[in-house]
Amino acid sequence: MNKALFFINGEEPSKIPQNINEYSLIACTDGAYSRYVYKFQLKIDFISGDFDSLIQEQVPQGITLISTPDQNKTDFHKALELLVERRITQVDVYGATGRESDHFIGNLSTALYFKNKLKITFYDDYSKFFFSNHKTHLTNVKGKIISLIPFFKAENIQTQGLQYPLNNEPLCLPERIGTRNKAIDECVTIEYSNGELLIYISNS
Repeated sequence: MNKALFFINGEEPSKIPQNINEYSLIACTDGAYSRYVYKFQLKIDFISGDFDSLIQEQVPQGITLISTPDQNKTDFHKALELLVERRITQVDVYGATGRESDHFIGNLSTALYFKNKLKITFYDDYSKFFFSNHKTHLTNVKGKIISLIPFFKAENIQTQGLQYPLNNEPLCLPERIGTRNKAIDECVTIEYSNGELLIYISNS
């Protein structure tokens, strides 16, 4: 099992995953730990960052602190490098949205950069979203909002199970994006040939 749970310093999630045992590693940035992660009853494997916002008194013994002072990369980018070094292949990320929107945009850019090394899924209180493979199957999504957002272009998109289907059609910023579609079936299939596609799924 090479799946990690990772927290960064955005909006504090109102709840965390219940299936903690499916993660082989749990970690966070220093800002996330000081703001909210310290309140959770979790066994944290490491905290990374430049530690400019870490309250040392909050950190119990046994948690590894990894200094990543390089200011040319974000704390999220440097943390993902650490996860790749530990042979993690999947990451569920909480705290990527909210608060400072420029950080959120940067987090998306970082996720795209690591797409071929890590399967990164972002979660918040309202949705989950991820950069998709060229063919993606979604389950248990009937009635949920499904948005397809190209970065910056995705070609020959085909969908099944959406209210407004696409049939070998392109999406491209800024001309046309596929926001606010809706799943009409429990299972949805999305395929495309070239480019990059961010898939957003509402919680309800």
